Amino acid sequence: MNNDLKNVCNEKVFESIFNTHAKNLKRFVFSKTRDADIAEDIIQDTFVKIWEDCEKVLFDTVKSYLYTIANNLFLNIIKHNKVVNAHQKLSIKESTNESPEFIMLEEEFLIKLEKTIADLPKIQREVFLLNRIEKKKYKDIAEQLGISVKAVEKRMHGALLVLREKIGNI
Repeated sequence: MNNDLKNVCNEKVFESIFNTHAKNLKRFVFSKTRDADIAEDIIQDTFVKIWEDCEKVLFDTVKSYLYTIANNLFLNIIKHNKVVNAHQKLSIKESTNESPEFIMLEEEFLIKLEKTIADLPKIQREVFLLNRIEKKKYKDIAEQLGISVKAVEKRMHGALLVLREKIGNI
């Protein structure tokens, strides 16, 4: 087969990949999200990532790459929603005996915490959220991410160092 016909960076090849896989990929994502708009956003972001990394993508593995990207984008949305929900639960907490100054400081702390977590490098943020939000053990995180437990420990240590440096002791 001609190399141009296997080059994912070729617009016609990319269009063919889109036409071949978009419909089934959308079904896959919709089965997870149950929201057509979110599924459409994930599909769009997936194909944008494929296009941006087209030089790294092999034509023969493009299908698995598409599904992996879409699944990771879905998981990122879930993680983000968990952080937002945790923040909302803390914000809703009834505080009849707390001073306005304390409430303001607490809200500022939570905002700073969320921003600091969001600013962590992806590999550290992912491990931190899986451990601290989803309450997963290092061994389970290592299996899920396909890395060693030592790598999980190192990433978590790095994340905690950054968090301590930017917002104090956790």
